[in-house]
Amino acid sequence: MPKVIAKSKKTENQESKFIDLIIDSIQDIKGKNIIHLDLTELKDAPAKHFIICEGESNTQIKAIAGNVQRRAKAEALVKYAHIEGTLAAKWVLVDFFDVVVHVFDKEARFFYDLEELWADAKQTEYKNI
Repeated sequence: MPKVIAKSKKTENQESKFIDLIIDSIQDIKGKNIIHLDLTELKDAPAKHFIICEGESNTQIKAIAGNVQRRAKAEALVKYAHIEGTLAAKWVLVDFFDVVVHVFDKEARFFYDLEELWADAKQTEYKNI
């Protein structure tokens, strides 16, 4: 039988602070309709957390993704593992391994509907600022 290792409070606190930093980074650039999907209880999930938001233009989408990257590196000393979609900027994905940030335009978000795809995840919505 595999040994189960409990998650430490320190790790949970660091993860929570990192997610708060990402949310704040999105709100800095006026990202809209922010949702945090907690995937930790789902089997075969590609990450522990998805942060999903939308921007109103390609320029804003790039700015949101750029601000998330910049602040994660400067304030949490975390560099992204992978980024995609910056050329067209309809859907930019910033991958931090355990946390994946999805910045959509409204049409792409509706089309891919990640919230419905991962409907079993615990969802937290944030007010638009």
